[in-house]
Amino acid sequence: MRIGILGAGHVGTTLSRHFALVGHDVSLSGLLVARTVRSVAGFADVVVIAIPFSRYRELPVAEVAGKPVIDATNYDPDLDGHFAELDGDRVTSSELVQSHLCRSQVVKAFNAIRWDHLRDHAHRDRFAGRRAIPVSGDHVRAKKTAMALIEEIGFDAVDAGGLARGGRKHQPGTPIYAADLTARDLRARLHLAT
Repeated sequence: MRIGILGAGHVGTTLSRHFALVGHDVSLSGLLVARTVRSVAGFADVVVIAIPFSRYRELPVAEVAGKPVIDATNYDPDLDGHFAELDGDRVTSSELVQSHLCRSQVVKAFNAIRWDHLRDHAHRDRFAGRRAIPVSGDHVRAKKTAMALIEEIGFDAVDAGGLARGGRKHQPGTPIYAADLTARDLRARLHLAT
């Protein structure tokens, strides 16, 4: 599979290594060069966004149309400035990303794990205490794609629900954000059947 990663910080570069290690064709771009970003997005079957949330409006719309887009961003008012609709909890950050990328299929994942834990706890088999990663999304096919990629790199994927309700369960400030949990413990904290 061709995976385009937009954002060359800790999360983006860590994911690019993991995906390449399991055999995917990966292209990585920082967000500063618009032509490169469009090229990476156009190349990909799946796009991962790992940029500062406040820059989501710079993401290319046409190049990701019809594709699963994995949103690894988090809203941080200290870094991003204030967004009234997020501060008022009227919408989630991933819903805003989905509104901007209106023809793609946004899935929230990789946002609730610390980047160094993403780096250090990957590529474990099922019997070696795998960490779990929550996934939220409204598109079944896109969510299955994201969950399969999570499993491929040695984590357990846990379906947290849709972008609105599920996304609220693993954003900063929640009991599962940055917590190292097994799938069983994550499901319990999400109040899902185990």
